This record gives sequence, C-alpha cells and structure tokens, in this order.
Amino acid sequence: MYIEYDSKKNPMAYKSLSHFIQILEKNNELIRVKEYVNPILEVSEIVDRFSKSPNGGKALLFENNGTQFPLLINFMGSEKRMQYALGINSLNDVGKEIESLLGILTKPKNNFFEKLKILPSLSRISSWMPKLTKGKAICQEVIIKDPDLGILPIMKCWPEDGGKFITLPVVITKDPVTGIRNVGMYRMQVFEKNLTGMHWHKHKVGARHFEEYKKLGRKMPVAVALGGDPAYTYSATAPVPDNIDEFLLAGFLRKKRVELVKCITQDIEVPVDADIIIEGYIDTNEEFIWEGPFGDHTGFYSLADWFPKFHITCVTHKKDAVYPATLVGIPPMEDAWIGKATERIFLTPMKFAMIPEIIDFDLPFAGVAHNLAIVKINKSYSGQAIKVMNSLWGAGQMMFNKVLIVADQGIDIHNYENILKSIMNNVNPESDLHFSMGPLDILDHSSTKYAYGSKLGIDATSKFDDEKSNNKSQNIPEKLTINCNSLIKKYPQIKSINTDFESVQIIVIAVEKENHDKLVELAKSLSESDDFNSINYCFFVDTEVDIFDLNMISWIILGNIDPKRDTIQLNQNDRFHVFIDGTRKSFTKDRFERDWPNILISNIETINAIDKKWLQLGLGEFIQSPTEKYRKLHKAGGAKIVE
Repeated sequence: MYIEYDSKKNPMAYKSLSHFIQILEKNNELIRVKEYVNPILEVSEIVDRFSKSPNGGKALLFENNGTQFPLLINFMGSEKRMQYALGINSLNDVGKEIESLLGILTKPKNNFFEKLKILPSLSRISSWMPKLTKGKAICQEVIIKDPDLGILPIMKCWPEDGGKFITLPVVITKDPVTGIRNVGMYRMQVFEKNLTGMHWHKHKVGARHFEEYKKLGRKMPVAVALGGDPAYTYSATAPVPDNIDEFLLAGFLRKKRVELVKCITQDIEVPVDADIIIEGYIDTNEEFIWEGPFGDHTGFYSLADWFPKFHITCVTHKKDAVYPATLVGIPPMEDAWIGKATERIFLTPMKFAMIPEIIDFDLPFAGVAHNLAIVKINKSYSGQAIKVMNSLWGAGQMMFNKVLIVADQGIDIHNYENILKSIMNNVNPESDLHFSMGPLDILDHSSTKYAYGSKLGIDATSKFDDEKSNNKSQNIPEKLTINCNSLIKKYPQIKSINTDFESVQIIVIAVEKENHDKLVELAKSLSESDDFNSINYCFFVDTEVDIFDLNMISWIILGNIDPKRDTIQLNQNDRFHVFIDGTRKSFTKDRFERDWPNILISNIETINAIDKKWLQLGLGEFIQSPTEKYRKLHKAGGAKIVE
C-alpha cells in the first residue's frame, strides 16, 4: 500500500528507527533482504549498486547478517527519504521555517504589545531544548557490562579497509570546563571486542574536547548513539556553529525535544530512544592507535594515521534494536543526499549571519561536499563576488572548500550547463580567477601540504565597468575549431579528446603524462597552435578516465588538484589559456611527496558472489556493479598507489 507522505498528517518525531522503517516500507522505499548477506564486503557491494541507481535506489534492511540485529542502510540515500527522515515535504521547508522564525525574532519592535507577539516563538524554541530524564530508558532495556562489539553487524566496507568500521555513530562528548555538549560523527574502527579508534579530525569539536581533557590530565567520557530518530543522525553531521547543541537542532527538526538519560558507566547523556548505546572513555595520556585505511566519501581511501583509542565500558540496547550504517565512496552515495539537505537547511542561517546577498547555494555531488560549491548572489557593487568568496572561506566548514563559483541572480545554479555558459560569458580567465590559501579537509589527498593548500574562486558574475579588464585577452565567443585527429597525431602523449563542450570553449584531454615539466611544455605548444584560438580552458586527465562521463571527470579533476599548483595560465596570440592538471600526482613525475590513495572498487570475488545470488536475495531487477565502470582507475599498491 502506497501512502503519500505529508508532514502535516504524519508524526514528525519518530518513536524509533523501526518506526521510520515502517514509513519507508509503506511508501515502497525499502527492501527487506531475508537471505544471508555477509557484512564483510557483501553488504557494501549491494548498497553501492543501489546508491548509484537513479534517485538513490532503495533503503535496504539486511535481516539475516549473522547477528540478532537487522542492519539498515541507505535509508537517507535519496531526496524523498531525506524528506521522510526530517518529516518535511521539501528540503526547502526547513530553511523557510528558519527564515520565518528569524524574521519574527529580529524584526524591530515598536511597542510593548509587539514585543509580546514574539513570546509564542520563544516558547516554541524552548520546547525544542533537550531535557534530562530520570530512571532507566528504553535504550537501556538490555545492559551488557562485559561488552563485545561482535554482537553487532559491523561492516568491512571496501577491500583495502583496515578492518570493520562503525560508520554511522552519533558521538557525544562534553567540554570538561564549560560542560557544553557536542554531537559529531566520527568513524570508529574495531580493533578488539571492546576497543575502537576514534577518527576525529583536528578541526573538529570532539578533537578540541580531547585536548581540553588532556590539559587536565583526565580521562574523557564518550558515548555513541546508534539509531533512534533519524534527526539525531542527521544533526550529528550538520555544520552547526560551535557551542550550539546539535540536539537542539534535532529538536527543532522533529518538533519535539530530545529526551536524554545518563549512561550506565559514564557521566554523559544519550537519547532515551536510541537503538544502541556504546559507552566508554578515551585515556588522554595513552598512545594513539594506527587507524585505517578506510574507503571514504571522497571516493578514495583515506590512508592510515594515528588516532585516539576508545575503550568501551558498556553496551546497552533496545530489545528490538536495529543497527544503522552507511556506505560512502565514489559519488553519488547516501552522504550526497545528506549534504543536499544541509545545503538547503543552512542557506538561510548563512544569509542572516553574514552574507545577506546570497540567494542560493549548490554543492554538486561530484564535489564531495568540500571540493566544489556554487553560490548565487544579488550583486550591487564592484568586487562583491570576491567579498563573498572571502566570507565563505571564513565560515565554519566552508573553510574546507577548494573551488567556489559565484554567479549572478539570473542564473539557475542547479543547472550546471548554465553555470558553464555563465563562466564563458562573464569570466575573463586572466582577471576573474582568484587564488587563495587556507585550510583544506583532512581527507584532501591532492594538496602539497597536509590539510593546507590553495583555493580557487571563480567570479562568474556580470561585471561593472570598473571590473572589466582592458586586456585584449578578454573572452570573445568563437566557434570551437579543434581538429582532434590532427592533435592526437601531432602529440603522441594525447590519447583522446572530448570537445562536447562546444558552446563553452572547454576541452578535456586524456594524456599519458611523462612528468610535470613535459605537461607544461605540451600546454605551451597547444596554446601556440591555431586550433587553440577558440579554447579558453583545457583539462588534462589520466588515460584511464572516461572523458565523456561528466560525473567521472568532474569528480576526478576536483579531487586531484591543488588549484594554484595545478593551474597553468598562458597568454598566446592575445588569447589567455588556462590548463588544469587533473592527473594523479607522484614523486617520480611531479616531486609530490605525499602518498597518493587508490580509488574505491569491489573485488572480483565479492562481485561474482553477489551476481550469483542476486535473484534469491529478492533485490528486484539486476543492477550491474559500479566497479566495472571504475576498474581502470584502480592501480596496484592496495590502499595507496605505488608508482
């Protein structure tokens, strides 16, 4: 039976993860898998096929996985399922509500009676504040004081992963001085039955809390919640400003406060209706553990490094608990839709807080959240696009952004062909490409320095007179006149050329790169040729890349560049040409001193096993493994490439 979801008719706060599963199932958004599937690699292979299906495929509930706990995955892996998870009819609804609320609270009040009108809004906000309850909670129906994580269907996601990982943990910590809570999401590798790693990056609040405990010489209590209302999971991923409780955001989203209960063995609070709770501590004086590799949301392995040990003192759970997990990898995956919700929800706070000229915001899936952002502004003065770039690069997690495009108010920034045309019409490649330096995401593998590198801002807005360049290299639209066969014959290192972007003077070249200097020589030679009179931008990629697959080339190029280092700007024949080196880097060819990670693909054995039992698993129409599309990109060496 199909039920049209309506947030006005359906409850916005889910009683449990099982309650949410019922909604998914009634709306034909869930497949129950009753036959046995191994959480070691097999679950991932199935999920990868569904995640990359049109509109994110289906949520999957693996009921037979070798444990007593069903495994739920891909449950937020589409726009529709994100709407169900947050109890809304459109991802824009939350932003509109925030805008309305902020408008009421910030509107000037002329008299006492107008001030009284805001009291209901203040009352609503107070009703969303988390609240501590007494007694034992439903998440503590079963208490295991000799914990063994082996009871949970914890996945090994990709063949070169360092082990099994808890991938959807809601990690709860407190500042030891202020007592302010943080709720984050940090993967947890399982090392022993009661020991995991805690993979929080140095920029994260959990890591900052760790440093505060270390200064005090104290052990750090930590609790991990799994399941419960999906709003808890989403809120743990959200870019909430420091010192604002993520459980307040969850209360706002579900229109019901998050009720908390004290842990059994640690002085920390957890949601009463979570499915599973993992309690423990980190000894801040203890040596770190070598954690990873892990197949990450960038589509590449994040390589092994040192992280804190998390000692588990107790596990509690509901009697009918469900174990939630997610799989990340080459986009699009489930995390892309979670990021799309964040894009829509946090647009309004961004406008109100510091950048009122912002009209819209887009995070393309191929940019894996931090590699590419597109923003539309209401431009009213010269240099405004540059002002917006600097503001965004200084705003919370936007500091990790690598490439930022600023467009005019008349552009549909969710139509990427329009964005390309806007760049061609409005961008002088000599004066409208703005490079900066700053922090990058820890997972960025392409920067010369770890977590630090260059950024590129592209001013694609229409220019006022005083912004226009007098240089003759200003763009003049021309018809593309590339002779591909001639170029391939003349330059043996060129293997194929994509000129499908005919209307926007862009080409993509698959090249056998000998080394960086030779690539620069090739760029110079191409820029001097008559063929390139009609070309503004040329992207170089490795020969294994399918240069006619827009998602693949976008993901690869954005992942493989440090923008300033890998941009070659040449002025030839009164024409300014920009070449981007989107190839993988190595010490031998580029004097690149960091390890270069491999991309994520399944192994042949797992693919064959799933192919063989697809029909008996009841998964519906057969879906081919995405690995077949990306296999050529995977190189020898395991998690890191050896060249």
